[in-house]
Amino acid sequence: MSAQLPACQLLERYYGQAARLWPVAPPEDAWLLTHSTAMVSDNVALRQQWQASGRLAVSPFEPFDYLPEGQVVLFWPKAHQLGKWWLEWLCHVLPDNTPLDIVGEHQGGIKRVPNMLDELGMSCDKLDNARRCSLFATRTVKREAPDSAWQTFDALDMRLVSHSGVFGHGKVDEGTLLLLQALETALPKKPLKVLDMGCGDGIISAWLAKRGHAVTAVDVSAFAAEACRRTLHENELNGTVLESDVYSALEGERFDVIISNPPFHQERDISYGPSTRLIDEASEHLCAKGQLILVANAFLPYPERLQRALGGFETLSDNRRFRVYRATK
Repeated sequence: MSAQLPACQLLERYYGQAARLWPVAPPEDAWLLTHSTAMVSDNVALRQQWQASGRLAVSPFEPFDYLPEGQVVLFWPKAHQLGKWWLEWLCHVLPDNTPLDIVGEHQGGIKRVPNMLDELGMSCDKLDNARRCSLFATRTVKREAPDSAWQTFDALDMRLVSHSGVFGHGKVDEGTLLLLQALETALPKKPLKVLDMGCGDGIISAWLAKRGHAVTAVDVSAFAAEACRRTLHENELNGTVLESDVYSALEGERFDVIISNPPFHQERDISYGPSTRLIDEASEHLCAKGQLILVANAFLPYPERLQRALGGFETLSDNRRFRVYRATK
């Protein structure tokens, strides 16, 4: 088996088939999983894949008392401040002077890593480059737990807490605003049991909870789930927040309304996987006459899937860039 993704192909070229890696924030790649002893990721879906293969897989928000068995490799994210957070987190949780390699694609910003390491007082050696990727080596320098990537800002009479890498970080997305405007008239005034699918920084969850609805918020990202918890806390609101790969953490639960601004990007690639599951499996998680309400870019092919999955839909709002759809079970 060979690596499929460019960054993993570079690791295969450099370490060979005897590689024993301890990846941090890794992508989905079968070669990487096979050659990993354990992993750390905010993505619960990826952690479940590693766990299903009998490997340790942990969230950065869990208590951490592990020593790496294998070479630690950080996959550099496209969000520069998120990469810095991962570096600071690794320096905090790992013993001082632990060998740490960093890999990433040139178009994803890996060339900025030497300057970042210099700012943090960490060494830097270039090990290899190929497939428009580079691999650097450094060592951890002990430091305090990182907190600088959290950002607080005000919007819609609420205080929102966000983190680099979370959807809409530091601002309110145009599609989300259109969705909330539609919800003002689309939702009945009585309290409902509502699911916020792909909660991000929690703006939709907080907006719903502020209006008296019983909110469950889920996101595949631990950063998003933690941001949503902090947003609810900042606004003195209640809600249940879970890490979930779409509906994976919600077995048997049903809701009056499922609301979502579903993602269709995975890093730089378009991926309809999560939004397809959101729509196709919605009826299994809706009460009788329950509603699925979502906002999406106007060009995305959701109307056909809503028609097939739920037998029909209506467009609640359309500003030519985004559309808000409603389908009833």
